[in-house]
Amino acid sequence: MRFLFDHGTPSGIARRLAGHSVTEARELGWDKISNGDLLHQQNLPGRKISIVVLGNSQWPVVRLYLDLVAAAVDAATPGSYAEVKIPFR
Repeated sequence: MRFLFDHGTPSGIARRLAGHSVTEARELGWDKISNGDLLHQQNLPGRKISIVVLGNSQWPVVRLYLDLVAAAVDAATPGSYAEVKIPFR
């Protein structure tokens, strides 16, 4: 599966997503576009995209939850939405 990381996603996550292709928004010149402009009011059912949202994007904390992130990514299907609850510390 292909994934697009927005500018706030820690790049270290990509190493845990074996078998998936990861592109960062900045590679496409999209790092200046807000999430709202990219995904605003998308009706996910029937779309070929899925969304996985991290509850926290601070790498020192996210790295403690990589198994949960990888599980959410592996479970993603077209049209799905998942949020990985990662507390702020």
